[in-house]
Amino acid sequence: MIYATGAEYLASQQKRVLLFGMSGLGKTHLSAMLRDSRPDSGGWFHYSVDYRIGTRYMNEFIADNFKREAMKVPLLRELLMTDSVYIASNITFDNLAPLSTYLGKPGDPAKGGLPFAEYMIRQEQHRKAEVSAMLDTAHFISRADTIYGYQNFVCDTSGSICEVVEANDADDPVMRQLSQSLLLVWIKGSDDHTAELVRRFDRAPKPMYYQPGFLHAAWEEYRVTHDKSEETCDPDHFVRWTYARALAHRQPRYAAMAGWGVTVTAQEVAMVTDTDAFNMLIARAIDRR
Repeated sequence: MIYATGAEYLASQQKRVLLFGMSGLGKTHLSAMLRDSRPDSGGWFHYSVDYRIGTRYMNEFIADNFKREAMKVPLLRELLMTDSVYIASNITFDNLAPLSTYLGKPGDPAKGGLPFAEYMIRQEQHRKAEVSAMLDTAHFISRADTIYGYQNFVCDTSGSICEVVEANDADDPVMRQLSQSLLLVWIKGSDDHTAELVRRFDRAPKPMYYQPGFLHAAWEEYRVTHDKSEETCDPDHFVRWTYARALAHRQPRYAAMAGWGVTVTAQEVAMVTDTDAFNMLIARAIDRR
């Protein structure tokens, strides 16, 4: 770890932290709080991996998908063919809908579903994009300091980070680079948090990235147990059914990642209201490791 003790972390003039864990447990909330903290705390640069994925590595895929849909409308087709209109996504830290919409869900095309083969192509595009965005972290640490003068840096990872690394491999290139550049912090949820995340997802299911082996197995099991073909599968029902299984699948992978850093609980994170409280939480996590 880049900080041996809590005291060393607190004394550091360049605090570098990476937050990871299930979506919905506070990664982006904490990152935004640090980003908006008072200048005399040294200032924090907020590097959002999802934002980087959507604006740098998936941007062309997303825009081309919009254009394919626009080409189906005669008026828009004419305007596009004459370069009279410009179509682009408007991804922000708080609105990643264009990225989620592009990833899509497999199943019945009448319900917005994609052919499973196309769905898996987009999943692989996301995997490559996420790995690249994670490997960009060290570059952004340097940029944040040398261009913008930020002393501190927080990396707000995607919930799917555990799907694109092999934390049990000491030579995993992403884990090695991240652990040498930042302090990795797992925000660990309880069973109650997991149940609430499932309920929240059930109300508004959204596309996500999963490992291909997990997805293929889930797709086969779902269609057998629900007696569905690819064309009759309800896309929303499939991703709802898959999500709870995905949380169980991800938990040991997050735990393996935690071996490279420290762990805090979602309950502890919920008590953090300012930068000082955040720094004390991280210092305690280092000392109790």
